[in-house]
Amino acid sequence: MRKEMKLTKMILAICLILLTVSSTAAQNPKEIIRRMEDNMRGDASFSEMTMKTVRPRYTRETTMRSWALGDDYSLILVTAPARDQGTSFLKRGNEIWNYVPNIDRTVKMPPSMMSQSWMGSDFTNDDLVRGTSSVDDYDHKLLGSETIEGIECYKIEMIPHPETPVVYEKVIYWVSKNNYLPVKLENYDEYQELVSSIRFREVKKMGGREIPSVMEIIPHDKDGHRTIITTHNMDFTITLTRDFFSQQNMRNVR
Repeated sequence: MRKEMKLTKMILAICLILLTVSSTAAQNPKEIIRRMEDNMRGDASFSEMTMKTVRPRYTRETTMRSWALGDDYSLILVTAPARDQGTSFLKRGNEIWNYVPNIDRTVKMPPSMMSQSWMGSDFTNDDLVRGTSSVDDYDHKLLGSETIEGIECYKIEMIPHPETPVVYEKVIYWVSKNNYLPVKLENYDEYQELVSSIRFREVKKMGGREIPSVMEIIPHDKDGHRTIITTHNMDFTITLTRDFFSQQNMRNVR
């Protein structure tokens, strides 16, 4: 009888330890961000998107195709409107190029251009072709929990490392507790003032994964301005190599 009681106590103790370890891991802000990124991005991916740029006097739509390989390689091709068709953007590591078909010229973007508007939208070059890792290039702090539109979220503060080449001095992420997907993001400048916020919504199953299909950015200081990117299709089974992400392919990819 005593042996059975001791065995029962031992099993209960082990279960308690496992539950404690599991709970601690779930509360680790860096691991939360890592799980979020893993859910949003495969080893390689292809997507088709529409970007709607909304202004007080007009609305403009741009369609795009995008290929990505891990954190370090991405290629974005503009397919419409006709005046921008064939324009492409390439990222290899921390280096970014822009190909303009009208003049048949490839331009390397200097760091000073990272804070500038991307294709006339409210996204910056840094937002769309971010050359940093949300996991490795930031210090993470769990600020607590918060409910956003009925979704229970982890609220995580991210401060870039001193050597990290980023536009914003602080980023706050809201990540859903249920499925570890992004719900909201806020970007802050060096004065700790809010620059812009991004909302992620309309979770859909694409490429065998559930991901937010709509990403909307709203600049804090520009009334009536917003940009919405809607993902229509994603493929996480595509096979890509580093050679695909070349300056030559910026001209040839379709």
